[in-house]
Amino acid sequence: MGMASVRDFFEADHDRLDALFIEFQTLKRKDYPAAKENFKLFLKGLTRHIVWEEDVLFPLFEEKTGMQGMGPTAVMRQEHRVIKGHLDALHEKVRAADPESDDEENALLHVLKDHNMKEEEILYPAIDQSLEAGELEKVEKAMAAIPEERYACCCHAHPG
Repeated sequence: MGMASVRDFFEADHDRLDALFIEFQTLKRKDYPAAKENFKLFLKGLTRHIVWEEDVLFPLFEEKTGMQGMGPTAVMRQEHRVIKGHLDALHEKVRAADPESDDEENALLHVLKDHNMKEEEILYPAIDQSLEAGELEKVEKAMAAIPEERYACCCHAHPG
């Protein structure tokens, strides 16, 4: 992965996910099969991103700060649950090949925009500041060790 900092790596992943989602939105009324492929990549990528945070980053930060069950990671976990709910609703539309998903998309984007800003401006810099020499490499190894089954959540039973 070659992580320079938690903030840089996860911001770049946010940008990559944003691009996949924009491509899905652009294609959904022109080429639904191509739009669906972008959505699958987005769904898998966002799920992986959340797993990385909840399985690796948040526990490390909580251990270093003593803020288990409270503080910024508790807020982020709650927001992840809301994001997953919106993502599931959108996934149902995609599964049904229904391009009329603007409401679900807008609900998801509304939460994601604010959520990502809080992570990028507050949480990731705090995590970077808490890391000691060599810990960034441990974070990378822990993320790489997470089996794909933890985030390969798409049922692949999409029509068309």
